[in-house]
Amino acid sequence: MILTDKKILENIASGDIVIKPFYRECLGTNSYDVHLGDTLAIYKDDVLDAKKHNEVRYLKIPKNGIILYPGKLYLGVTQEYTETHKHVPVIEGKCFSP
Repeated sequence: MILTDKKILENIASGDIVIKPFYRECLGTNSYDVHLGDTLAIYKDDVLDAKKHNEVRYLKIPKNGIILYPGKLYLGVTQEYTETHKHVPVIEGKCFSP
């Protein structure tokens, strides 16, 4: 079930959803917009082995942006800290121009 903005606010008030920092203007009708942090991680090897520790390399995103290449796995973090205790969050990326 997708939560409405009212239900998201109720779950924040009850502690079942945590978003820090929380900005009311980022709350949509049934979503909350989080923001990409300034660091990405990529795996050093192109082929990942679930039986071993796969090493990662960290990239700092410069102010003027970064080019992402198709077929490459990028791991990102958000500027916000989030927790959910009763729901499974869905995170989707989107691009916008300021």
